Amino acid sequence: MDRVIHPIELESYRRLRARLDTSHFPPLTRAVVERVVHSAADLDYASDLVLDEDELATAHRALHAGAPVVVDVEMVAAGITRRDTVCRLRDATAGPGLTRSAHAIRLAHEEVGPGALWVIGNAPTALEELLRLDASPVLVIGLPVGFVGAVESKAALRESGLPAVSNVSEKGGSAVASAALNALLYHPVPDPEETS
Repeated sequence: MDRVIHPIELESYRRLRARLDTSHFPPLTRAVVERVVHSAADLDYASDLVLDEDELATAHRALHAGAPVVVDVEMVAAGITRRDTVCRLRDATAGPGLTRSAHAIRLAHEEVGPGALWVIGNAPTALEELLRLDASPVLVIGLPVGFVGAVESKAALRESGLPAVSNVSEKGGSAVASAALNALLYHPVPDPEETS
C-alpha cells in the first residue's frame, strides 16, 4: 500500500527507536509493536504485547487478499485507515446475560463467517463472545481495555489457541487495537518475483 508518511510521523518513529530498540523483532512483530507503542506513546507495550510472527504473516496475507475486518466499536473502525470494516454495534441490543457489544459480535459473525480478522479494542464482553463462537478467525487482535474483564478475556484468548495479538495488562483500547491492524495494513506486501 502506497501512502505518504507525514514528517511528524517520521520524526516520532525516529524518537521512538532512539528510546526503544526494536531491531531484534521479526518484521511484522516489529511493525505491530512500533505502531502500538507509537499510538499510545507507551514504551511498555514492547514487553506487554503477546504475538507470533507466523500468525501475523498469515493474517498479513489474508488482509491483503481482501479478508473482512470486523471491529467491536466505531472508534476502532475510525482508526483503521484505507480499509472498510464491519461493525454491527448500532444494530445490537442488550439482553439478559448478553451485552450490546457481545450481541454485535454475534451479528458480525453471521455476516462475515469464517476467515475474518477481528479487532476488539473496547469491550471484554465482545472478546468473550467471539471466543464462544466458532468463528475460525485468521487473526484476533484482542486488546480491550479496563479493570473489569479485560485481563481475563485476553488471557482466555491466549489460552484458546486462536491466532492472536493480545497483551497481558489492563491496557488496551481502540487506538492501540486499530494501530495493530494498521501495522499489518501498511506493511509492504512482498513482490512475488522476489519470494520465488
